[in-house]
Amino acid sequence: MKKNDIILIGIVVVLAIIGFAFFQLTAKEGAEVVVTVEGQEYGVYPLNKEAEIEIKSNGGINVLVIKDNKAKMMEADCPDELCVNQQPAISKTGETITCLPHKVVVTVKNGEESEVDAIAK
Repeated sequence: MKKNDIILIGIVVVLAIIGFAFFQLTAKEGAEVVVTVEGQEYGVYPLNKEAEIEIKSNGGINVLVIKDNKAKMMEADCPDELCVNQQPAISKTGETITCLPHKVVVTVKNGEESEVDAIAK
């Protein structure tokens, strides 16, 4: 590797760190989680109420737990269980948990309607 390659890698790493820090500092606490299964809305649950939600989908079951204003996938009967083992609890707007085998997506929202209407999409 040459000197310019090292400089370029350093710049990319610094920009990535700045971007990550910006997201962490500007992300707002969410008010609810939206659960979708195969692209269809399954349910909307507030983060301020403790709950254990059993999500039946695509021949499988996931268990989402909402506690302390955070949501975490606690159980899944899929073979890899990546949504359980690798994903920390989520609470900030835009954070997601995804279970690919069961086609389940859990997304934190702020509880307000988006300013973008159907025509602008």
